[in-house]
Amino acid sequence: MKFLSTAAAAMLIGLSPLAASAAVSVGTQLTGTVDQSLSSNHAQVGEPFTMSNVRSSDNNITGARVYGHVLNVQKAGQGTPGRISLAYDRLVTRAGTSYAISGNTVNADTQTKNNTVKEIGGAVVGSIVGNYLGKHVGGIASGLGGVIGAGGGYLAAKNNKQNVEITPNSTVVLQVTQARRQASR
Repeated sequence: MKFLSTAAAAMLIGLSPLAASAAVSVGTQLTGTVDQSLSSNHAQVGEPFTMSNVRSSDNNITGARVYGHVLNVQKAGQGTPGRISLAYDRLVTRAGTSYAISGNTVNADTQTKNNTVKEIGGAVVGSIVGNYLGKHVGGIASGLGGVIGAGGGYLAAKNNKQNVEITPNSTVVLQVTQARRQASR
């Protein structure tokens, strides 16, 4: 009888969910969705963010949560594209196991605005200014001034880069570079 109960206990332990005993190691890829909006135009270094529904690529971890912060922000401007760098601090599994983690972003669903309207507007304004300067200042044919101005306005607008945004529910994939299990609280 004792043998039967020991065998039954061993069987039950063998059937316990993997998520409860899942371990995070260097190289593990985690995929989840960001819970809030992060924009290179508004985000601040150190600003916290969370990711939900986090799972590992092998599905040993599912339903976890990642806590992190904005590591670096670059606002878009003339010749400078918007950028956001994320740092990953902690992973909490569905079973409540907590890991101090670091990782690199492998992929993030981001959005940027289309620059076409700005480019057309730059060309139109450049053409108007070029025409005016060609007629009144430069002594060159106004048509030629307009063409030169349109080209310059277009190039100036083309070089004006857009901010990047990670919207809520955007998917982010990270690869763990360090992981250390934290003591239970």
